[in-house]
Amino acid sequence: MFQPGNFSPANLFAGLIFGSIGLGAFIYGKKTSYLRPMIIGVALMAYPYFFSGTLLICLIGLVLSATLFFWRQ
Repeated sequence: MFQPGNFSPANLFAGLIFGSIGLGAFIYGKKTSYLRPMIIGVALMAYPYFFSGTLLICLIGLVLSATLFFWRQ
């Protein structure tokens, strides 16, 4: 799960990509007053801090991004 100091370039890049998607979703949700994109956006920005495996970060990010895409208003 969480191992402080275990930063690889792949983890940082995946966190940057999914964090950027989360920021965009949060801004969209705030602008349109939709709660779902805001919650999923916060989750996308925060979860890379709690997981250290690159595969796990990518899988969770893909699931949350797909949820954001398919679970619309």
